[in-house]
Order: sequence, then structure tokens, then C-alpha cells
Amino acid sequence: MKAGTHAPTANEPTPTEPAVTSPAPDGRGSACGTRLGAGIATVGVAIKPGVARAEAAARDLAKWLAAAGVRVLYDEPAARAVGVAARAHAELAQTADLLVVLGGDGTLLALARAVGERAVPILGINLGTLGFLAEVSVDEMESALERALGGALCIERRLRIAVEHVRAGRTIGRWLALNDAVITSSVARLIEIETRADDRLVSIYHADGLIVSTPTGSTAYSLSAGGPILLPSLEALVLTPICPHTLTQRPLVIPDSVVLEIATKPGAKARLTVDGQQEVELVDHDRVRVRRSEHGVLLMVPPQRSRFDVLRAKLRWGER
Repeated sequence: MKAGTHAPTANEPTPTEPAVTSPAPDGRGSACGTRLGAGIATVGVAIKPGVARAEAAARDLAKWLAAAGVRVLYDEPAARAVGVAARAHAELAQTADLLVVLGGDGTLLALARAVGERAVPILGINLGTLGFLAEVSVDEMESALERALGGALCIERRLRIAVEHVRAGRTIGRWLALNDAVITSSVARLIEIETRADDRLVSIYHADGLIVSTPTGSTAYSLSAGGPILLPSLEALVLTPICPHTLTQRPLVIPDSVVLEIATKPGAKARLTVDGQQEVELVDHDRVRVRRSEHGVLLMVPPQRSRFDVLRAKLRWGER
């Protein structure tokens, strides 16, 4: 240990990961008082490719960050818009102290995948309507960044799942998913999906597929398939069958402490899709193992906007 340094106490955050307090009742787990801005020397910027509004916002963001004296790294689409050298998502994710994503939830999911196991906050700037992940509008971008550099934005720790593709007892693929892992039929026909939790049979689903969703992902594909909405602070997963042949096979909320083992019956043509962005074909006797990951994703969000505000805005609750 270097002179002048000290070991963190039980109540003090480590240098590598911002502290996150207990979640609020509305699902807004916050760390608004950590003064995270004091440690932000490098910001990584990623944008949705081919979107003129994203490119314009990237140029505005470049001017603002330059005036703030912050080093900035840009992914390829952002670099083209700004006129500087491009960096890969992996470099942004492994180097920056804060990641800013200009785009929708899909753009944020891609950068969250690049982050891997590293604990780095992500600030999502939505270019359209309010997003479930990218909650800050482009009109709020500069004020949100000012608050972020000053440590005034909240940090939410979002649960991720570790997904493994197992063949002949050997893991041949591993992913971290913020939203979901989905097993679906590769053709338009029913498949049988055996699902076990801690080696106990849950069900053999007769359906077009099965979604294993995190609380964050409960407002994505799972919601479209009839699954429940979970607040992000809940420690749970959702099993949502897709178009089940048996009407009593309903979505099931389970503790996030279980280890799931999922397999299709021999002869089924099926595929595994992780966060809607990574896909592999499954063959007979393949298994998909899903468990809670120790490495969540840190999202920076406006402290004044509750989870219920987001749900009302996105789902138009109470409107006629």
C-alpha cells in the first residue's frame, strides 16, 4: 500500500466501484451522495449509427466536454460525427470512468455488453421518447452531465444474468445479459422446453419459446409475451413462456438465487438469443444454464424521476 493511502472501511466505497445504497421503495436505488464526479477524468461516448440527431448531439456533447476539461473517447459513429479518431467499444468500456450512450435502449445494451465485468457507470441519453434504460432526454443532456460530473445523479445497480451454452458437459459459450436469455424455435412450430431450478423440475413448456428475464428485462420481450413488470430493485427472475400451448403455463417469478438448466427435447430446432443481440443455434442435448451474475450494470439516472414516472410515460398509464 502506498504512503498516504488507507484501506477502505466497511462503510467506505472501494476505489474501483461507486457505492450504491439500498433501493428506495419505488425501485430507485441511489448513490447520489458519492461525489462520483470527482473521479471522472475520461468519458466514453457511443452513439446509435446512422441517426442524424445522434450525430448532432455528439457534436454538442464534444464541445461541452471540451469546455469541462474532460478527456473523451468516441466509438466509430461518434468519432465520424465529431471528426476525431475512433475507438472500439471494448476500449471505451475498459478505459472510461463514465460512459455516455446517445441512442435507444439497444445502443445501451450493446455498450453494457462491452463493459463485461467492469463496474463503470453508464448514462443513457434517449433521442426519442423516454426509454426504460436510457431515461435522460437529449434536451436534458447537458444538465444531466453537469450533475453527473458533480456527483448529483443517482446510480442504480441493475441485476444481470450469466448465461452459459453447455454441450456434452463443456461450456462452449458465455454471456452476461442485462435484459434476458431467450430460447425459441428456429421454425414456426411448437417445441418442448424442459426447465429445472436447482436441479428440480419446474415444467416442460410446450410453447414457441421461453424467456428468462431480469427485472430490467421485464419491460422488454417478456412484457410483450404477457409477463409481469418487476421493479429493478427486486431480486428475482421471470420465466415467461412464449405462446404456450397449455393456457395454465403462465409466467413465473422465481428467486434470483436459483440456477436454471434449460434444454429442448431431441429433434427440436431451437436457438438461444441473449439480450436480443447475440444468437447461437442449439443442437440435441445442448443445455442453457442461467444464474445471477455477481457483476451488475451501473446506470446513472435522474434522481427526480421515479420508476413509476418512467412506467407511466412509456406505457401511458392513466391516459384515455
